[in-house]
This record gives sequence, C-alpha cells and structure tokens, in this order.
Amino acid sequence: MAALLNPYLSFPGTARQALEFYAGVFGGESSVMTFGDMGGDAPNPEQIMHARLQTPAGVLMLADMPPGTAHSPGNDIALSLSGDDADTLRRWWDQLSDGGQVTVPLEPQMWGDVFGMCTDRYGVSWMVDIAGDAA
Repeated sequence: MAALLNPYLSFPGTARQALEFYAGVFGGESSVMTFGDMGGDAPNPEQIMHARLQTPAGVLMLADMPPGTAHSPGNDIALSLSGDDADTLRRWWDQLSDGGQVTVPLEPQMWGDVFGMCTDRYGVSWMVDIAGDAA
C-alpha cells in the first residue's frame, strides 16, 4: 500500500450526522467504529470513535472527540476541492454551503478560475476551485 494523506475531522458529538451529511454530498461507502464497539464503560457508546468515508474524490476520516477532550474548532485548516469537473464541483459547493456560511462566493477570479470559500453547517472550512477552462 502506498503512503496516503487523509483529512481527519473531529466533532463534539456530531460525527454521525456529519458523516451522513458528507456521504450525501460526495457519495461513497463508510465504515464506523463506535466507542461502544471497543467494550468497557464508554460514557457515550454510540458516539463514533473512528469513521472512514471512501468517496470518489478520496478518503475522509471522522470521529467524535474522545471523552474528556474539549472540542476547539480553529481557523487554521480548510479542505480544498478542485479540478475541471465543473458540474460536480458546483453540486458539492451547493450542498456544502447550504446551511453554512459563504465567506467568498463561488465566482470567477482574477487568476482565471472559479473559486469560493465556505464554512459548512458543522464548522468545517471548504475551498472550491474550478479550473479556468472548465469553469
């Protein structure tokens, strides 16, 4: 197996809802392991300890914060979607920005691409870039 880099998102008890949301946006197959699956006396046995969503665009990993760990979302990371499949990228943009906040509208930019930035309903920042020729 090759070495891979996968985004891993942590949530304050909403990982299952986020997983369902992202699966609805991107499609794909998911696998889920809950804290309860590990046995013992987990305070929230149905919360997600680890989830993996294999999408046509790549892998996204998610989890709920472990018990006793504070969730502190930051502005130091964004997930970027880019390419020349304008229809798919626009569909993803529409779904990700629905219920979230658009910080840069998806529109033509001075460098020739169509670009936008948003924060989805779960507080995750996204950048979408449609290559100039495809836009």
